[in-house]
Amino acid sequence: DFYGFPSSLYKLKYPAPGAPQLAKRVQELLTNAGYEHVKLDNKRGLDHGAWIPLMLMYPKANIPICQLSIQMNKDAIHHYNMGKAISSLKEDGVLIIGSGSPTHNPSATGSDARKAVAEFDRWLERSVVDGSYDDVNEYEKKAPHAKLAHPWPDHLYPLHVAMGAAGVNSKAELIHRSMCYIGISYTCYKFTSSS
Repeated sequence: DFYGFPSSLYKLKYPAPGAPQLAKRVQELLTNAGYEHVKLDNKRGLDHGAWIPLMLMYPKANIPICQLSIQMNKDAIHHYNMGKAISSLKEDGVLIIGSGSPTHNPSATGSDARKAVAEFDRWLERSVVDGSYDDVNEYEKKAPHAKLAHPWPDHLYPLHVAMGAAGVNSKAELIHRSMCYIGISYTCYKFTSSS
């Protein structure tokens, strides 16, 4: 969904090195957790959901990166459990980043949509910060205006992976909030594990 932006954005490069050994370890952890068809792809470049925040965080592109794909045909709990499966990587010094968007509906227009998206974003913040991960995993049923805030779940699933990797006793902290247009939230959370 990286289209319709100024041409200068398509010329940006983020030549960070890959992390093939880490990718194999991720594959092993997911396979051991019962995930099937975990494949490695050393040809695909980084998704804009990865390189844009990484470019801001590590502008020299001098850190090895292993990107994990979300599964559009699966649900939030599937992604939460993926995070749980790879959580031991933190003990090896691996930074797990769930880069997505707490709300993502670039087509949302009007004051009613603005209010609805903001209400979803506030619900999500309360749920994440309070540690109500089960509610977040069932956001489609429990959150107000879930379908308006997320017509497709792909931008929210990285949060579920991050929550799972952080663990049930982790503490979440809101570290940034801003909106783009009416329907896109740039709200960010930091998870601190209890262990």
